[in-house]
Amino acid sequence: MDSIEVSLITCSPHEEIYSLYGHSALRWHDLHNEGLTAGQDLVFNWGLFDFKKPYFVLRFVFGLTDYELGVIPFERFVPYYKRWGCSITEQVISLTNEEKHSLKKALADNLRQENKVYRYNFFYDNCSTRPRDIIESNVNGKIEWPDREDYTPSFRDMVRECNRNHDWSRFGNDILLGLKADFKTTRTEQEFLPLNLMQDMALAQIYVNGEYRPLVKEQRNIALPGVQIIEPDWILSPTETAIILVLIALCILFVEWKQKKRFVWWDVTLMLVQSAIGIVLTVMIFSQHPTTSLNLNILLFNPLPIFFIPSVIKHRNTWWKLLVVLLILYTIGGIWQSYPEGLWGLALCLLSRITGIWSKKQKIQ
Repeated sequence: MDSIEVSLITCSPHEEIYSLYGHSALRWHDLHNEGLTAGQDLVFNWGLFDFKKPYFVLRFVFGLTDYELGVIPFERFVPYYKRWGCSITEQVISLTNEEKHSLKKALADNLRQENKVYRYNFFYDNCSTRPRDIIESNVNGKIEWPDREDYTPSFRDMVRECNRNHDWSRFGNDILLGLKADFKTTRTEQEFLPLNLMQDMALAQIYVNGEYRPLVKEQRNIALPGVQIIEPDWILSPTETAIILVLIALCILFVEWKQKKRFVWWDVTLMLVQSAIGIVLTVMIFSQHPTTSLNLNILLFNPLPIFFIPSVIKHRNTWWKLLVVLLILYTIGGIWQSYPEGLWGLALCLLSRITGIWSKKQKIQ
């Protein structure tokens, strides 16, 4: 075991949606020139998945995605991330021979057919937390991690930062993430992001029998950051789309006021959009992702409008009175939960439809 190096490999994010958060893996490298395992250089990767499996996206949304551990040669692992312009950092872990033996046994056990597949959880059990946990559980001592009390972002803050170049991806995540995503996170929770884990590993120490030794004895740059091409999202951002929607709503409201008419087709369109978002949020209540079950967006965006469409067509005011209550609750909910950029535009469009609902002079059109 003297010739074995065990390292945490951290790859910086690249601009594909599934890689905006970076990647972690373990490297097992035999530096010896003789013997059966001479020169063996393997990467243990907990980030493997099959996108072609039936209903992959649907299963991912519901938190039912299975990832698995795989092993590939280091020489095949590095070029893939270099091609995307990622930096690759290696942190050699300070392990005794006994700890390496223990880790080798744990890795072999993880590779068993019955163990290598695991139920993936984006925040709590992923390709970053798995290497950390297997290292921590095979160290003969206690790892003392750095204090991060001065850095307490929420899950939503970190996801938004990772999606800073992708407005619509950030918008979609913000709709699905609920109230729990706005709570402050601990050091352990922040390590779902590989770059956060890398920073903490660099400062961590192993405490054994009254003595300390650094968890990382050497840090190397395997690849420096390269050029990354950021492909543009849709031509309009969520905020720009919201502004256009509000301007359309105001124009329709003005025409209605001038012509003494009410355009029911516009009411129904807004209600259908409101319901469609609401159906998605209602379904997410049953997701296994712990941060999606309590989502205050559902105070306004829920399936209720579908049931009131017939009464709106008949020009009854039942729905609009209920909408006033929902808008008030939604506004209050914004005290605790951060709402998606641009969703306020749809809320304002709905608010504009309340204007004049008690007027008996309007004609339906």
